[in-house]
Amino acid sequence: MMSRRLCERPAVVCALSLMCCALWGSAFPCIKLGYEWLNIEGTGSQILFAGYRFFLSGILTFAAGCVIERKVLTMKRSSVWHIFRQGLLQTTVQYVCFYIGLAYTTGAKGSVINASQGFIALIAAHFMLKNEKMDLGKTAGCILGLLGVVVVNFAPGALDGGFTLQGEGMILLCTVVYGVSMVLLKLISDEESPMTITAYQTLAGGALLIVTGLAMGGSVTGFTGRSAALLIYMALLSTVAFSVWTILMKYNPVGKVAVYTFTIPIFGVALSGLMLGEDVLEWKNIAALALVSAGIIIVNRNGQKPRHETV
Repeated sequence: MMSRRLCERPAVVCALSLMCCALWGSAFPCIKLGYEWLNIEGTGSQILFAGYRFFLSGILTFAAGCVIERKVLTMKRSSVWHIFRQGLLQTTVQYVCFYIGLAYTTGAKGSVINASQGFIALIAAHFMLKNEKMDLGKTAGCILGLLGVVVVNFAPGALDGGFTLQGEGMILLCTVVYGVSMVLLKLISDEESPMTITAYQTLAGGALLIVTGLAMGGSVTGFTGRSAALLIYMALLSTVAFSVWTILMKYNPVGKVAVYTFTIPIFGVALSGLMLGEDVLEWKNIAALALVSAGIIIVNRNGQKPRHETV
């Protein structure tokens, strides 16, 4: 397990945060491939597919945690509700709302709204943690990051069409819930080891997704060697990303880590180009990367003590 001193180094935070966001970004083309290879159609089947991914991720995280910590991962009774709540918010609600919302809005609008989760996390931290108040630098950095996401999704008419509760409203709810869950993750990070939190919250969230998908009439069948390998990779990327992210949130201020989530759509576009043959060498992608990078630098420019207190 990484030491606190190592996890607080800016270069390490940057490298590991970008690694997590790159892994999450790679999930976008992988999900598209999974839908194609398994002929997945309909929201219920999509949610069920996500449930399989996260429940398997929970199993892999639990197994890895037992090996790393040389004991069976167990929770204190006082932690059960907190970790279950984390799984409900961070995994189940986020993905159910996202998939339902995406069915009623464009991918560009969904991506832009969803990318504001870093901004939401900073606002939530402002009210929930005493020493993580919003300031002009954080606000400017988040605005630049969000502008970067808008630019990378820029296309004539892509952001038109108004606002509906079942479309943009569900994406916004997903974003708010996940942004708040980042702060809640910070608050419970001292209760259990990062591996324990990650394993049990992912198992709980994945199980709830499976139940939800089945209740909505979802079905995912016809696995082959390559589609099974794809599902295993998606589970592994969640295992690594969530575990490392939990460690980073444990030892660093929320804003220092959450701001990197603006890079997820950038990685998603770039990796989609590599994996799906899409053209990514466009001016808008380069401009988006520059804006997001500037936002990250601004937010991380002011030194903050990593310790936290609740309001």
